[in-house]
Amino acid sequence: MINPTIEAAINDQIKHEFESAYLYLSMSAYFESVNLGGFAHWMRLQYEEETEHAMKLFDYLHDRGGRAVLQGFEQPQSSFNSSLEVFELALHHEEKVTALINSLYDLAIKENDHATQIHLQWFITEQVEEEKSASDVVEKLRMAGDHPGALFLLNEQLGSRAAE
Repeated sequence: MINPTIEAAINDQIKHEFESAYLYLSMSAYFESVNLGGFAHWMRLQYEEETEHAMKLFDYLHDRGGRAVLQGFEQPQSSFNSSLEVFELALHHEEKVTALINSLYDLAIKENDHATQIHLQWFITEQVEEEKSASDVVEKLRMAGDHPGALFLLNEQLGSRAAE
């Protein structure tokens, strides 16, 4: 049986994961609206990954005898000024999620919940990848500046991203 404090914290993290998914879907919609299909594709895959993350936690709660209780969240940002702004927001958001996962891990240590610690190690590793992935695109967008050709090439590159 899962500790009620851990159960509540995991339910909060499920909310944050679905919130992340919704934010990435909103970003995808923005990129579609400005005819950057490769960027939209990249964000759509991020949406799918975040949904998978939420479901990993959802299933884990049930595996441990807990119950997932879905929570609401705010409407995501939908207007942006540039591709760089979108990816800077994505990077900042991933850093926030990393802090949330780390806090959840710290709670699992405090509550002496070894199974949750082990389960969360996958998320900790995943967050390193998530931050690097967003950071790489931010750096490429900064290098591209206002050059349409560079943006076109980056759009093509992001459009070739395959689902994991």
